[in-house]
This record gives sequence, C-alpha cells and structure tokens, in this order.
Amino acid sequence: MSGAEEALRMLRMAEKDLRALNGMLDSGIFPDEIFGFHAQQAAEKSLKAWITVLGLKHTYKHDLRPLLIQLQEAGCSVTDLWDLVDLNAFAVQFRYEDFDSNDEPLDRAAVITKVQALFETVQAIIKQG
Repeated sequence: MSGAEEALRMLRMAEKDLRALNGMLDSGIFPDEIFGFHAQQAAEKSLKAWITVLGLKHTYKHDLRPLLIQLQEAGCSVTDLWDLVDLNAFAVQFRYEDFDSNDEPLDRAAVITKVQALFETVQAIIKQG
C-alpha cells in the first residue's frame, strides 16, 4: 500500500470518529469521556495521515504532542493545533476513570470545529499530493 493510500485509509477512519462527534452533542447522553475519546482519535488519525502522506513514519502511541512535533520539524504549520494536545487525557486517562465533575465541560462545538479544520487540512494535503 502506498503512503497516499495508507494516509487515505487513516483519514477515512478519522472521518468516522468525526461523524460520531457530530452525533454526540448531547452531554446528557454522551459523557465528556466518550466525546473526548472520539475527538482525540479523530485528531490522532488525521495527524498520522498527514505524517504518512509526507512519507514519514509515526509513533503508535495515543499522544498528539510527538505527532505535532514531528510535523513541525518537517516544516508543516501546526501553530494553531497545539491546544488539541489537551485531548490526550481522553485517549488514556479518561478511558478508565471518570472525568472530574469539577473540571470544565468540553466545549463540544469548539472541539468539533477544531478537529474538522484539521481533518479538512489533511484531506486537502492528500488531494494535492
């Protein structure tokens, strides 16, 4: 499988998580832990697709920080994406413990907007490639 084909496969998987996010706007039905997990996954898969289409190898950890560092070192503009690192806790920590009710709830619309923008950026890069 070529790098572009693999990147498209990953991006299709990211799109599934993104579609799930759009169906999880009701926090009474979908807790922040579930919503945040899918948001982190959509961002992670999108970043990995980006790295792959560049012909680079990515880590297999659920951590957005090294992916962003790798893209930055490759000369990609990721300045507006660093706040996505806040979603890392939903990939691991909050899969197995409750999101503290004292924590500020996720701004779901803002998270979707941010992850959607990342997805569309990567989609455009793959199409250009």
